[in-house]
Amino acid sequence: MSTSLPVLIGAEQAALIGRRVSIIVASRDAEQRPHLMRAMGCRLSADLRTVTLFLSGASSRQVLDDLRANALIAVVFSEPSTNRTVQLKGSDASIVPTAPGDEALVQTYIRRHAEEIAGLGFAETLSRAIFKHEPGDLVAVRFTPTAAFEQTPGPKAGEALRAPAG
Repeated sequence: MSTSLPVLIGAEQAALIGRRVSIIVASRDAEQRPHLMRAMGCRLSADLRTVTLFLSGASSRQVLDDLRANALIAVVFSEPSTNRTVQLKGSDASIVPTAPGDEALVQTYIRRHAEEIAGLGFAETLSRAIFKHEPGDLVAVRFTPTAAFEQTPGPKAGEALRAPAG
């Protein structure tokens, strides 16, 4: 994870990622077949250079196998109530140890996701079912964003985000 790469996450993207978003992680295998999984939260590094995602090891096996094989990752952060969406891509995804407090962070994410979709008419039990995992099953995946894209529906969807001025 090189510090020579430009920081692609600016204040606006960090604020979105920190809100009540849905996080979808995508990988691909050697035959270019895509695999997807919902993340159960994330943590941005203080310098906004790296993203750590939390997945259920049991239900994310194919995505984790792909990441071990090629380290290529794409992640979409989307706020359901507004459709505000950003996509980050990286080529150095790795499985890393979880840190103290990560399970609490995941539980907060699940609660906040439930609050977000409740405003759209979905019961809290849906979030609990989507993110069900056993204690000790939490897996952390860290990567450095090397590309970032605006994905909010509208005229700017698909545009590459530029490194924030700094």
